[in-house]
Amino acid sequence: MSDKALEQARRWFAEELRLVARVEDPKVVEAFASAPRERFVGPGPLRILSSWNMKDYWTPPDASPAAVYHDVLIAYDEQRRLNNGQPSLWAFVFDKLGVARGERVVHLGCGMGYYSAILAELVGPTGTILAIEIDELLAGRAREALAPWPQVTVVNGDGTSASWRESEVVVASAGATHPLPAWLERLSPEGRLVFPMTATNAGGGMLLVKRCGDEFEARFLCPVWFYEFAGARDAAVSDRLQRAFAEDRGVAVRSIRTDRHAEDAACWLHGEGWCLSRQELSPSKPRAK
Repeated sequence: MSDKALEQARRWFAEELRLVARVEDPKVVEAFASAPRERFVGPGPLRILSSWNMKDYWTPPDASPAAVYHDVLIAYDEQRRLNNGQPSLWAFVFDKLGVARGERVVHLGCGMGYYSAILAELVGPTGTILAIEIDELLAGRAREALAPWPQVTVVNGDGTSASWRESEVVVASAGATHPLPAWLERLSPEGRLVFPMTATNAGGGMLLVKRCGDEFEARFLCPVWFYEFAGARDAAVSDRLQRAFAEDRGVAVRSIRTDRHAEDAACWLHGEGWCLSRQELSPSKPRAK
């Protein structure tokens, strides 16, 4: 397949994501039109999942590199159901996240690095991406695939330790049962965190957190199912999270409280060092943009 044909397939794909995910930021569309997904899915044959059938993987009849430019999950490891994520979901999330040129981004659970490449396109050459992957084999493949983006550093490690420096953006690509206090502490004064907050075998919601000084605004963006984030899960919290989602799907959540307080009616889900709360930010606090 010619380079021009691949570029056309990539452009069509990005424009389709603009419509499907209602992407308003043209920089997000351009990032998806620029990053070559075929670099990040292995040699093939492709094994894919459609959102209309999440049970069975299948191989598409098109064996060309352009086959990756559809809104489908592509398997890294079919046995573990570990996939390159849904493009429309991440286009939607990145649009809401508002990643800017020059920002410092940490990507937890980067897999083979495709969405790290999208983030690198968004921050540009003056920004930095720290991509962390706990699976040694995947981290090595991500490091090789991300070589054309010098602003990306790939580390084989555990993202729960939050050993990185203060950053404007933290993105997690695996499901945690709760926001880790260390993740919140590493956000810059106007930093953003987005991660799938999921109950075990029951899905959950994509939580967007925006720091406003010493407070944290929080909203669930959409329902999600994700591979679990090792080290960021608590079985007891998972059970309570599942019950909380059953009541209102997280619609009532307005903030994350990190102050010590007794559980009360404003607490949507109360934990140790964190609390998803129905309470709005203090009136004196400006809302994060």
